[in-house]
Amino acid sequence: MIIGVPKETYPGEQRVALIPATLPSLKKEGMDVQIETGAGAASGYPDAAYTEKGGTIVSSRAQLFEAAQIIAQVRLLGANPEQGKTDLPLMQSDQIIVGMADALANPHGVRELTTRRVRAFAMELMPRITRAQSMDVLSSMGTVSGYKAVLLATNALPKMAPMLMTAAGTVAPAKIFVIGAGVAGLQAVSMARRLGAAVEAYDVRPSVKEQVLSLGAKFVDLPLDTQNAEDKGGYAKAQDETFYQRQRELLTKVIAANDVVITTATVPGKKAPVLITADMVAGMTPGSVIIDLAAERGGNCELTQANQTLVVHGVTIIGTENLPSLVPYHASQMYSKNIATFLLHLVKKGELTIDREDEITKGTLVTCDGDVVHPRIRELLGAPAGGGEEQ
Repeated sequence: MIIGVPKETYPGEQRVALIPATLPSLKKEGMDVQIETGAGAASGYPDAAYTEKGGTIVSSRAQLFEAAQIIAQVRLLGANPEQGKTDLPLMQSDQIIVGMADALANPHGVRELTTRRVRAFAMELMPRITRAQSMDVLSSMGTVSGYKAVLLATNALPKMAPMLMTAAGTVAPAKIFVIGAGVAGLQAVSMARRLGAAVEAYDVRPSVKEQVLSLGAKFVDLPLDTQNAEDKGGYAKAQDETFYQRQRELLTKVIAANDVVITTATVPGKKAPVLITADMVAGMTPGSVIIDLAAERGGNCELTQANQTLVVHGVTIIGTENLPSLVPYHASQMYSKNIATFLLHLVKKGELTIDREDEITKGTLVTCDGDVVHPRIRELLGAPAGGGEEQ
């Protein structure tokens, strides 16, 4: 069984799907790994490191796709809508394609994969169950994003983060407010606390309050009805505009009182809710910083522009997308662990097994036999239920 690792083509993407350290565990189960020349270079993994671990370097991308039964990528076509199309002619019928597909936000990208009759697995759809934790790419990449967000914020802030008592007087700690206490938000809280900042956090899901408090931060309670704010997978559910309007009114004073606001609120497959309006930005102290981790989904701040840094009313608004790619060495290490564990779930002793009844396989398989088979993706495409079911 040959696993192919092509070089990522999405602009600015520096991660790689598999790192050298994961190759021996795959080899044990009968998987040989071929890597396109330079695939790991941007993330700090040179070709020589792969060959030392038993990998084979391939100079031709077409040759890689032709030889591999399984292709492992960071971004599949849906998450790489322009450059990803150039790989379509290289794909083989029944080939396994594994990576992040942005399937809920771009279901049409998934449908394009059906033209090549590949079996595609979207890693971001991994079910939130105990045995899938080591395959959870959203948690892995959220950890990196939360860490990097705090560094970007403190770098842009004209203040130091910790409280300091010096001969020149006492320096008050920076105040950092994190909106959204998922994996990225909690990592941001933890990192900000390590830097000595005074940290507050808010989440629409009251169940995360204890986690915020355990990190030494203050949880901001808002008098809102949040009984139906969490889905069965633990993710925040979209609310109506009346809810968001009231939420913004209550958040206004909290945001104005902080030096840094880090927003992480997203709803899978939907535009990010606007939590900070232009008027709210105007009410912030000049020199304050907003880090919008939802920039790729339209932004939690009304003024956010993707991949741009703006200064409005003296407030710096940073909308950098794909923060994990700014820490490519460790982001690739974590992502590679997720991918390798998933491959070991599919392949035993060199034999591929796709059990459509298995919760992990069923939850991530999006295309098979020339059809979109994932129920949620079919619904988004307006296709009738039941497509691609085994006879």
